[in-house]
Amino acid sequence: MTVTSSSPILEVCVDSHAGLRAAIEGGADRIELCAALDLGGLSPSLALLEAARTSPVPVYAMVRPRPGDFIYSNEEIAGMCAEIAQIRQIGLAGVVFGAGSEDGLDGAALARLAAAADGMGRTLHRVVDQLADRQPVLAIASKLGFERVLTSGGAPKAIDGLDDIVSLANAAPDGLSIMPGGGITPDNVSYILRKTGASQVHASARKEATGALKTDGRVKFGGDRWFTDRATVQALQQAIDLIPYSSSSE
Repeated sequence: MTVTSSSPILEVCVDSHAGLRAAIEGGADRIELCAALDLGGLSPSLALLEAARTSPVPVYAMVRPRPGDFIYSNEEIAGMCAEIAQIRQIGLAGVVFGAGSEDGLDGAALARLAAAADGMGRTLHRVVDQLADRQPVLAIASKLGFERVLTSGGAPKAIDGLDDIVSLANAAPDGLSIMPGGGITPDNVSYILRKTGASQVHASARKEATGALKTDGRVKFGGDRWFTDRATVQALQQAIDLIPYSSSSE
């Protein structure tokens, strides 16, 4: 591990044009671009990818073609490789993906996707939180050129998986960051960063929309609507900026 005195990076995941704008205006250092955050994040639309082209901060696009498990068919992997090619053509900084098997990570599928993303930034997403043991992930992620692993330590929220996150951070090889994510708020971000020594953190900064169209007695499509809140992004960044920071991650 190396020591750095730089301030931690705040990554904010968004799933709409308004969310992209709110995250940038709120001071996010990096964006994870998705669709359907209520489903854990899916591949964003072409229109949203195009909107992110001019972002002043780096944007990593999710590559996840459907909800549910991360066990993909050959056809799905081929489609994900095509998505990565499209993201490369648009010029975004990187991609976020993962692939699993009944026994753990799907090394062959990850290798295909990593090859498609050669030269681009890469994040291994929370497929790792479905594994009984996350330690073997480190060697695989490092070999395939991932920059970071996003994890809640196998718990629903990062605050409940801190011991696991610390263990991963302590064992991570040089060049591979462990990024806490899941339930990160302005109230707990400082504690999580200080406890783990992480150099970056992942948050959604969302609030439930109010004043939405009333659907009483009418057909309702989907659940309640949430949105990326610029004030919450600002509060997260302010809390991070107040940390007397000396990281021993990576």
